[in-house]
Amino acid sequence: MNIIKLKKFFLLILFIFLMPSSAMAGDLFIKSLGHSSFLIKGRGKSVLLNPFKAVGCATGLNEPKGENADFILASSKLADEGYNPKNKLMFSEPGIYQLKDTLLKGVEVPHDRVGGRRFGMSTVWSWEQNNLKIVHMGGAAGDIDIESQIILSRPDILFISIGGGVKSYDGREASEVVKILKPSIVIPVHFDRGNNISVDCDFSNEDLFLERMQDFKVKYPDKSIEIDSKRIDKNTIYIFKD
Repeated sequence: MNIIKLKKFFLLILFIFLMPSSAMAGDLFIKSLGHSSFLIKGRGKSVLLNPFKAVGCATGLNEPKGENADFILASSKLADEGYNPKNKLMFSEPGIYQLKDTLLKGVEVPHDRVGGRRFGMSTVWSWEQNNLKIVHMGGAAGDIDIESQIILSRPDILFISIGGGVKSYDGREASEVVKILKPSIVIPVHFDRGNNISVDCDFSNEDLFLERMQDFKVKYPDKSIEIDSKRIDKNTIYIFKD
């Protein structure tokens, strides 16, 4: 009997030793797909954010066609942030949705600086994954009302546009939103990454935003990062250049 127990004990130790560190830590995997699109995986759940067609400021980028996810969260149904030709499960309208053990909260924020009168409203998403609160503001350009600020406040990870133009926050506006929401990690989207951006695109680069974010350290990962919910690298900006 003791021999059997010892064997089980050593097998358990071997299993833990061979297990990838990310699985033990419960890391959240984030992969940049360009523009404002990301694939997020963690604890058996995968989310695709803002899949796009290569039009407008996404011209020349590789469309995230081959990425599989449990569901899609989109800022709107516009082609450059809600492209869903295969009609996969996608949420793009504001509201509260319960999907198995995931509570999705979508709030309206103007897609322009005139209260949505020009380009309508975008949906900003908030949800929890791997015990981390995530907020995606890829399609926002207008003011956030008080009620929405309460819902979106203090995320662990904030995706926010910084490149300016007619449908995105510029660096100054984005920095003010960051001050209001107080995220731990900021991942900018919708900016000129210097990789053959379309001449018709009105994005600027990340310089203005970073100038106004002196309290944050800046990291330049490759195409993906892993975040341990127990050891968040606070006050950090991740700039994906691809």
